[in-house]
Amino acid sequence: MAAVTAPQQHRSSKTESYVDNKRKEDIRHANIVAARAVANAVRTSLGPKGMDKMISTSSDEVIITNDGATILNKMQVLQPAAKMLVELSKSQDSAAGDGTTTVVVIAGALLEQCLILLSHGIHPTVISDSLHKASLKALDVLSAMAVPVELSDKDSLVKSASTSLNSKVVSQYSTLLAPLAVDSVLSVVDPATPDMVDLRDIKIVKKLGGTVDDTELVRGLVFDKKVSHAAGGPTRMENAKIAVIQFQISPPKTDIEQSIVVSDYSQMDRILKEERSYILGMIKKIKATGCNVLLIQKSILRDAVTDLSLHYLAKAKILVIKDVERDDIEFITKTLNCLPIANIEHFRAEKLGHADLVEEVSLGDGKIVKITGIKDMGKTTTVLVRGSNQLVLDEADRSLHDALCVVRCLVAKRFLIAGGGAPEIELSRQLGAWAKVLHGMEGYCVRAFAEALEVIPYTLAENAGLNPIAIVTELRNRHAQGEINAGINVRKGQITNILEENVVQPLLVSTSAITLATECVRMILKIDDIVTVR
Repeated sequence: MAAVTAPQQHRSSKTESYVDNKRKEDIRHANIVAARAVANAVRTSLGPKGMDKMISTSSDEVIITNDGATILNKMQVLQPAAKMLVELSKSQDSAAGDGTTTVVVIAGALLEQCLILLSHGIHPTVISDSLHKASLKALDVLSAMAVPVELSDKDSLVKSASTSLNSKVVSQYSTLLAPLAVDSVLSVVDPATPDMVDLRDIKIVKKLGGTVDDTELVRGLVFDKKVSHAAGGPTRMENAKIAVIQFQISPPKTDIEQSIVVSDYSQMDRILKEERSYILGMIKKIKATGCNVLLIQKSILRDAVTDLSLHYLAKAKILVIKDVERDDIEFITKTLNCLPIANIEHFRAEKLGHADLVEEVSLGDGKIVKITGIKDMGKTTTVLVRGSNQLVLDEADRSLHDALCVVRCLVAKRFLIAGGGAPEIELSRQLGAWAKVLHGMEGYCVRAFAEALEVIPYTLAENAGLNPIAIVTELRNRHAQGEINAGINVRKGQITNILEENVVQPLLVSTSAITLATECVRMILKIDDIVTVR
């Protein structure tokens, strides 16, 4: 029998050759499973009733948060495809600022559907192209659902910022933080570029002590440091003329390492006298311009100020704030509308900034310096965030950043859309109907895309302790009857018109989440081998 079958095997090998596709399938499968594991890790933190994660870093730092980008950023992911989901949440964070958990959960659900399609023998390229088509169609559907909003309509802006804050640890303070975020963004919008907001113009200063309720918006500057009054200098200055200096008020040093040997006392006195007259000469030049407040940049080469120079500055009634970070100089000069001074020879009155009041204020167990009433103030603002402990303070800072990003999204693209899973269910319904019109494999793939989007309302219901199957079925039913804004109200545990409940988010958050998630999934699908180079 063996003798008979051998020639047949030999004959068939001439006409067709066997290709080992098993390895490609295995790698694709491994990539998808790894990426889904990352998505499942953050899935429980989605929505206002989502759980928080406690992250313990290698340096024994503890972080409590439910911000998707922060959780993934701190996770040490080793698998290359899973790392792509970490990068995905970073992309969403920079593009929209909110929806970082949503985008990862959608990507995980799409990958799950892709695994089913691949097991049915559909080619990855066909799936990839169909997903791209479906995402473009989804953007059209979302745009049709969106409601235009004006920047003058402050209520709508506050509602969208509140929706972002409601899913955070500090959600109980959303009534304070949401209007504060809206005010700070609107105050830095430049009329010359009305569609652009640079969040670097909003400085967040964190100060331990008090509660989040004590957080305030300061029209001016805040320094988280004390005034240098070692020699009894002033701690409060009205009608301040402020100079930002980048040179040191201390005896000069040579650029090379050297030591001077002084053998004579008269020479020693001469050195000290020279030092005194050098410092005094600098301070006289500073005082001659009318300057009475000095902001001194931190120096790494030598002391920015010495005890002697502080003594003379105190006598000249000049208020000194030292160790100003180099990174803050640009923000300070923009706010004060002044120029940084790099050399004593360039010290001119026209380079100074003017303010009504500079004062040292006691806060909690520390002190801060406030500069208010700045004349010709630049388009900047400062937010002083308070918190009872470091964990709350850091989370308040992250939550406020998300709220600022949401308002920035609305400035860039002035459309609002309902939240609470309403857009995802509507997308799922419309794409499902569109899939029936398409021919061949495309229809299958688009239907899978539509089913994947149901993961958002399903997860929202699951995290709120509701029956997800009953809720999603009822939601489908409501949308089929034409209620496009019907969504899950997790507070009441039922389905209501989400727009009327003021649960809204910027259109940019949803469109960016769909686009980025699809892009990431398509990229993972196209990978059929991992080559490690050592």
